[in-house]
Amino acid sequence: MDGWLLPLSIALIGMTGTLFAPLLTQRLVGRVQSEQFERQERMAEGQWQREQRAAELDVRRACYVAAMAGYRRYRIELMNFLWLTHKAQEAGAAGGGAGERAGERAAGRADLEAARQAMHLAFAEAQLVGSEAVVAELDATAERLAGAFYRMLRLDEGDPVPDGTFEAIKEDLLGLGERWRGMRAVMRADLGTDARLQRGR
Repeated sequence: MDGWLLPLSIALIGMTGTLFAPLLTQRLVGRVQSEQFERQERMAEGQWQREQRAAELDVRRACYVAAMAGYRRYRIELMNFLWLTHKAQEAGAAGGGAGERAGERAAGRADLEAARQAMHLAFAEAQLVGSEAVVAELDATAERLAGAFYRMLRLDEGDPVPDGTFEAIKEDLLGLGERWRGMRAVMRADLGTDARLQRGR
């Protein structure tokens, strides 16, 4: 009896193995496919997040460029209008060229107003996407520009405030160049420009 039991046991084990091999193989294949799918999902999620970060960075960069350009244009127009006001007051004191100066000042005022509106729009867009540090710089810069604008209008109207002389306003506008450099540095830091340049060296 023992003589046929051993071959029968071996045959049963072989048959069981043969029957269960496809199930085990299918299960292993299913696990491998599931792991591959999860890995591909993680890779796709990582790629999507990188693309989102890149898109957000592009939007921030475009807003910062527009804000910087708007600021520079507005500051130049403030300087231009200040000089027009100064020349008109000198001409008025000398008693000549009032009509020509009035036309120049009207054109200068229109250019100044267009630059002011463009800067406010660019600053508003940058404030929506900028970091807290950038927003703080934009707010402080806008406040300085608004102060210079107000003092200059009062000077133009012939009713200057105590610190609203031509020289005082000119010094303030020239000093705003340093503020521009500070604002640029904060924006570059927010964009990671300096860090990327250092890694590239």
